[in-house]
Amino acid sequence: MNKRIALVFVPVGIGINVIGGLLASSLKLPVFLDTIGTILSAAILGPWWGALTGGLTNIIMALQNPMDMWFAIVNIAVGLIVGFISVKFGFQKWLVVLIAGLIVSVVAPIIGTTIATYVYGGLTGGGLDIFVGGLMKAGADVFTAAFIPRIGSNLVDKLLSVFVVMFVIMALPKTLKGFAAGPEEA
Repeated sequence: MNKRIALVFVPVGIGINVIGGLLASSLKLPVFLDTIGTILSAAILGPWWGALTGGLTNIIMALQNPMDMWFAIVNIAVGLIVGFISVKFGFQKWLVVLIAGLIVSVVAPIIGTTIATYVYGGLTGGGLDIFVGGLMKAGADVFTAAFIPRIGSNLVDKLLSVFVVMFVIMALPKTLKGFAAGPEEA
């Protein structure tokens, strides 16, 4: 993949992440929508460019909400996971994309819940806080109360995100598909 194309895809991915994340947080949606650009960059450019896209996204979003900085680890992990899967298997087959989505749907809330619990006491000011607070009031410990809504939310968010990216990649010309085209094409 041409380095100039990477230098275009990374800012586009960051922009998609920022817009999605701001939309979700402004509307207090129970999803995040802040990894679509990371997934796109990782699927096309590979794990390191995907991780860079994810990390830079959270640095930029932290200018508006400093809490976002801590969650850069989640976005970086998503970039690495999707990137390595794409390098090995491509990112245009339903089963590959589904498995990638399921993996990041579990890894992201494990990391995110750990951050939310130990840095913020479980409540981060997002759309999931009402569920977290309700579970805590019902007697759940902080980690469990923060994890349960995040796993459900991430299943919806990450599966939606990976399939949106798959459809975008399928619409791209072959010259822009990079690793997503599959190992025999890259």
